[in-house]
Amino acid sequence: MKALWFDGRSIGERTMRRPSPRGGEVLVRVRLAGICSTDLEIVRGYMGFRGVPGHEFVGTVEPPAPRRLLGRRVTGEINVPCGTCALCRAGLGKHCPRRTVLGIDGRSGAFAEYLALPAGNLHLVPDPVSDGEAVFTELLAAACEIPERVRIGRADRVAVIGDGRLAAMVVQVLALRTDRLILFGIDPAKMGAIAALGFETRPAAEMSSRAGSFDIAVECSGSPKGLPAAVSLVRPRGTVVLKSTFAGPARWNPSAVAVDEITITGSRCGPFDTALGLLERRRVEVLPFLTAVYPFERWETALRRTRRRGSFKVAIDIGA
Repeated sequence: MKALWFDGRSIGERTMRRPSPRGGEVLVRVRLAGICSTDLEIVRGYMGFRGVPGHEFVGTVEPPAPRRLLGRRVTGEINVPCGTCALCRAGLGKHCPRRTVLGIDGRSGAFAEYLALPAGNLHLVPDPVSDGEAVFTELLAAACEIPERVRIGRADRVAVIGDGRLAAMVVQVLALRTDRLILFGIDPAKMGAIAALGFETRPAAEMSSRAGSFDIAVECSGSPKGLPAAVSLVRPRGTVVLKSTFAGPARWNPSAVAVDEITITGSRCGPFDTALGLLERRRVEVLPFLTAVYPFERWETALRRTRRRGSFKVAIDIGA
């Protein structure tokens, strides 16, 4: 099969063997793969990954496979836990210390014609949901995890820091729970696209004048500067939700967290069923944030476009 391979220094195209599914796994022929900020961080050294990157995908299940999946369009959860450790037995498989993670840690990912995942990781894509929408499932699920981790009431004042693809999902998910939501960003074009859906946006430069004005701040800027900015925005005993991951250290004095008794909650992967339900019921809009789709042969252009200012989600059409 054709695939993209990261060797620790650079990423390039290569021909390699199809993955061989192990017990409980099935083979998925990838139709569309999304490029995520995590993928860009991986090629900068995040997680020390070597192999095929990519973890956002929609594909078709190949035989042999359980009847409910065979020939069907699917997307899939990226964490593959061991199933036997204490965390797995407690229902916390995505934190399993022996887990592999699709395209991130110990498991080849979606920037290839085929990938292998356990059947239990796969979710059927509803017929009304297009491939272009389905490729947002993992990202949207990450946004759906926030209200799973933090209670958000209708009157809560919520700030979202960031104006990228994750922030675009987060504001839509949280707007289902609160009427008091502001997004702070730095890219006028991206902020304009989010504002076009009816959300209030403000330049990040205004954050200093809004210190202590929010009950909850969600940090999804992808920048080391995002967490201290989020802490500054919340009131004493407010809550910060940290979504960003990035390569490299973050230098910051966290004294304000102790002085103001601020709660910082990490949030990562989320519920796929919830995300797919929102897509099927048209409760969120994702296609305005699908910037471009490129055939596999133009993967270098796709990566460059993802990094370009003003871009949201860029996808690779693996089968094109």
